[in-house]
Amino acid sequence: QVQLVESGGGLVQAGGSLRLSCAASGRTFSIDAMGWFRQAPGKERDFVAAINWSDTTTYYADSVKGRFTITRDSAKNTAYLLMNSLKPEDTAVYYCSAGAYGLTTRKENYSYWGQGTQVTVAS
Repeated sequence: QVQLVESGGGLVQAGGSLRLSCAASGRTFSIDAMGWFRQAPGKERDFVAAINWSDTTTYYADSVKGRFTITRDSAKNTAYLLMNSLKPEDTAVYYCSAGAYGLTTRKENYSYWGQGTQVTVAS
């Protein structure tokens, strides 16, 4: 099993920045890719960004492209999401995920999930 623990959420003003962290433990050798999703109240959980663990290939949702950056530190088994130029519509609970099938935007392809961390962007 893989366990994911998230941190870094909070309240930030519009235009500000925030960095989320996701630390993995357990059978981390099974991870091919990690991703970030977000869910606002009353809405479905949407894809944000993903990274291939071995070669660091990345993919982003159009809504965050150019503003968010996903990275990973293999020595620490940790993925990060750097969020710049934050907008009120970025407000959501952000979830870290891990899977064994490479880059994918589908939440069905991820086997493990973090507990979620709240990001609130004030207008």
